[in-house]
Amino acid sequence: MKLFKGLGIGLCLAVLCALVVPRASADDWNRKTTITFSGPVEVPGVGLHTLPAGTYVFKVLDSQSDRHIVQIFNQDETQVLTTVLAIPNYRLKTTDKTTITFRERPAGQPEALRAWFYPGHAWGEEFVYSKSRALEIAKETNEPVLETSDEMAAAPETLKTAPIEAVAPTGESVELATVVEPPPAEPAAAAPVMVAAADPLPKTASPLPLIALFGLLTIGAGFALSAFSKRSI
Repeated sequence: MKLFKGLGIGLCLAVLCALVVPRASADDWNRKTTITFSGPVEVPGVGLHTLPAGTYVFKVLDSQSDRHIVQIFNQDETQVLTTVLAIPNYRLKTTDKTTITFRERPAGQPEALRAWFYPGHAWGEEFVYSKSRALEIAKETNEPVLETSDEMAAAPETLKTAPIEAVAPTGESVELATVVEPPPAEPAAAAPVMVAAADPLPKTASPLPLIALFGLLTIGAGFALSAFSKRSI
């Protein structure tokens, strides 16, 4: 009886762990982050393009491809203010705090949101602006900006398939690597070592003694289990 009772307790603990673990990792999955801005901030995407000073909630809605969809909510998460297209951007050093980067803007204009890094993650979200706005920001900041077509950037359902480019201040398209940091190159795999096959050892004995020994051990285990069960009743 003690054996069965112990098994029951173990199963209950396993079920409890299965219920608790998904809840604990939910924020890490969608990277839910509460961010407070002290001044107005320009954001790309479908919806509001200028966030007034205040507190907002960022979440990754979809990250199943080489592009991510980020939603920005009001503080109590009752309203989606904007849905933004982003692509992964790598950073060499992770931090234990949320990191937000902006693009420098002329005095008196809201800072333009550039990237968002979740605590402990090497990969962040580099935000994509509509083509017309990206070119304006590129000229103001004198650096390339990620862009997609104005039509694709205007509807949430097209963000997953929207083509992404980078535009230079001159209006020319440039490589995405000029904006986002690629991951470090993996070291080349070592060449496989060739090992000559060894000659098979000659058969010197029959397997019958081993089979007999295994049978005796099985019978002994059966008797021991039976005795233990009677003692526990």
